[in-house]
Amino acid sequence: MKINKQNKNSKEISVTYADDDSINISIFDNQILMGVVGAFDNNLKELERFSGSKIYFRGNSIAIKGKKFENERVKSAIEYLIDRFRSDKKIDRNDIISSLNNDVINDIKNQSTVQPLGEVIKTPKRSVISRSKKQKEYVKSLKNNQITMSLGPAGTGKTYLAVAVALSMLLEKKVERIILSRPAVEAGERLGFLPGDMKDKIDPYLRPLYDSLYDLLDYDKIQRKIESGAIEIAPLAFMRGRTLKNSFAILDEAQNATRIQIKMFLTRIGENSKLVVNGDPSQIDLPNKNQSGLIESQNILKGIKEIAVINFDHQDVVRHPLVIKIVEAYQKNSNDKG
Repeated sequence: MKINKQNKNSKEISVTYADDDSINISIFDNQILMGVVGAFDNNLKELERFSGSKIYFRGNSIAIKGKKFENERVKSAIEYLIDRFRSDKKIDRNDIISSLNNDVINDIKNQSTVQPLGEVIKTPKRSVISRSKKQKEYVKSLKNNQITMSLGPAGTGKTYLAVAVALSMLLEKKVERIILSRPAVEAGERLGFLPGDMKDKIDPYLRPLYDSLYDLLDYDKIQRKIESGAIEIAPLAFMRGRTLKNSFAILDEAQNATRIQIKMFLTRIGENSKLVVNGDPSQIDLPNKNQSGLIESQNILKGIKEIAVINFDHQDVVRHPLVIKIVEAYQKNSNDKG
């Protein structure tokens, strides 16, 4: 056997490798240990289910038994979760999924000590960190560029990270308001007549934006900010003719916007404002898919240095691992047909 102690956290963690390729991780800080293990060992059960290794917990030790590569993968995942708990004092299911992400593992292996993977975005309900290299690049762009365009499949954090950065800037008074917008386009269905006033009619289209907000700030506080105008959620059609000053504006589901609509949105930018355009080119719901202006706009604007373009792929998906397999399968099918 050989003992490998982490340089930075040698008082908290020790790692033992056995001749049968099994790995034993001892965590000496009980609070960190309980955070990593989770209630009823649920975090370890999730790691076991996703990784294929067998994980055993006893006393202050976590034993990992399985194939050498998978054991090392789980070890790196646990190191990530330790760091995640240290920074945020809690671990959720998305952290478990992200801990097994290949980019996460490679980042940890390339570091001499376990460090946060990205800058923490602080919001009242939770702290948000980037979970892949592309996400780190995206968050950096959101903070440093006036306009950011991001393209990629569902589950890559395009909307959530943008809302998190926008909310943190609003609470830090770096901007005066957040504007969240998306085209009111049905996803292949025909909903027919919707009852209620204008807000009732458009809210179903904007629900994903509300979901991101409520995950980051208490419901009552979000409602007060909506009532005061500090947060505005509106269909893309309502943006025409406006100039956005001291604002952070996000256009979501931009694959359902035409070239003219995206141009209209981008030209709303005013003093001390940031604009974000997010979309998934594989999920166009327009009757004529050729009307989508997302990819065309990306190509038109790529020469402007103040506009950053981030292209995500299936490796950046941070939802359930099955989502990654689904995205890969559809992408492969499209490539085969092409």
